Amino acid sequence: MKIYKLTAFETNGEKILDEAFEAKTDEEAKQIGEKMLSEKGALEKTHRCTSPSGQLLLFHM
Repeated sequence: MKIYKLTAFETNGEKILDEAFEAKTDEEAKQIGEKMLSEKGALEKTHRCTSPSGQLLLFHM
């Protein structure tokens, strides 16, 4: 399992989500990240999900 990082921000720059989670693949990480954002009401907020190698998997501004 690899560790991925999910971060979301308010429009004023305040960090509202800063989570690390495990997934087997990048595709699984994207699904988990979207679910976490949805559960926290942050799907439409500025967010990013990065892989352990630094690849950007999810991004919304």
